[in-house]
Amino acid sequence: MNIGEAVKLRIVELCEENNITVNKLATISGVTQSTLSNITGGRNNSTTISTIKKLCDGLNISIEDFFKSEYFKNLEQEIK
Repeated sequence: MNIGEAVKLRIVELCEENNITVNKLATISGVTQSTLSNITGGRNNSTTISTIKKLCDGLNISIEDFFKSEYFKNLEQEIK
């Protein structure tokens, strides 16, 4: 799994855990719906840490909590 896929899956997982839609997360975090749609649709594999921080703020979690997931273990090497 690469980092883009891991971020996408983690966002979807957090939305499910919080019983909110991806669109609701966009609203409460101040991230545009198109940006979040591109991330969760797999069309954006280079999400910035600033965007992730906004999502974390909307979910009232830390960045550490965001990355504390099995999705981020054993990621593919990005440099080939």
